[in-house]
Amino acid sequence: MKTMKSLKGKIIRVSDERATELYQEGFRYLPKSEWKEKVRDIDKPTEEEPTKKKSNEMSRAAKRHLKKSRK
Repeated sequence: MKTMKSLKGKIIRVSDERATELYQEGFRYLPKSEWKEKVRDIDKPTEEEPTKKKSNEMSRAAKRHLKKSRK
């Protein structure tokens, strides 16, 4: 698979054989990363994971270690 861009700006993914034909017709090769950001991922909602709130509580292992050191 190759990523091609027409002179008008249309970005498409085609097979290797079709890419050689399109290249002769005026299309240019393009990095796949540009296709990903401008075509493939354009409709995906960008969901950001909520940041975890840090607590100041000690973990179980830390509590166990503290109990052992007191004895």
